[in-house]
Amino acid sequence: MLVTWKYKERDTIIQRLDPRARIIFMLCAMFSIIQFWDLRVEILFFCLSLAYYFLARLSWKETRRAWLAIGFMISTFTFLTFLTGRGGTGVYEEEHLIYKSPPLSLPIIKKQISLDITAERIVFSASQLFRMFAITGLAITIPYTINPALYGVTFHGLGLPDKFACAMDLAFRFVPTLGRDFSITLDAQRARGYEVEKLEGGVLAQIRKLAPLVVPVTINAIVGGEDVIDAMDLRCFGLRKRTWLYKLEYKRRDKILIAAGLAMFVLSTAASISGYGRFWVPRWLLDLSLD
Repeated sequence: MLVTWKYKERDTIIQRLDPRARIIFMLCAMFSIIQFWDLRVEILFFCLSLAYYFLARLSWKETRRAWLAIGFMISTFTFLTFLTGRGGTGVYEEEHLIYKSPPLSLPIIKKQISLDITAERIVFSASQLFRMFAITGLAITIPYTINPALYGVTFHGLGLPDKFACAMDLAFRFVPTLGRDFSITLDAQRARGYEVEKLEGGVLAQIRKLAPLVVPVTINAIVGGEDVIDAMDLRCFGLRKRTWLYKLEYKRRDKILIAAGLAMFVLSTAASISGYGRFWVPRWLLDLSLD
């Protein structure tokens, strides 16, 4: 059986908004954010994202796992970008060296590498962090504050065909369902004496030892998907235009939110085309360079 995110009904300004208006605003904000690399602009968008998140009144206990998982991926990618400096290709052309570490020998590849810390890498990494977390703050409220019963009708109301609307509905339910199956499988294997905390050996050996977890979860996901397909085929899904149990109607506040999102996107696009919001490095950081 498919499960959903931990939705909880709240009387907040966010949940009183039409889900379609919220998704349109989120998309407008995301496309506005990705047009800039100026750290000051990214901080403004990050503050907007935080305000949006806190208005939803989501607790840390509810969203902790999502924040930790996404935060780990963002931090890892940002750190790798900072080490290699390759992520800034095309964003900045010259670099001002602040610190150069002693050469470090790598016996495996028989090369020596050194970490070059430049002003541009520092600012680019900070901009990347604020940019990604701003998008995360806007997106993470969607699954936790939209009634799961409204997923299909929401995407249908955005103009998607019935098949795509139902596909998006199932996609939103797939991640928590997969998490539930993984938790059940882990508990079952532990009851049989399997200790995931004591995995030893190299990377390949550890991957092989994870088979008692990965294989059952993968098979359950495939079987569950086939059950959903069979159930929809038995109900003749896709032969005719379907009806929806719920009906959504835009209210004045929803139209205001959509107008604000579209205005933000238009202004951001105009500013980006005009040359505003490009990569910026503070002067005090450039003064620290060794050049």
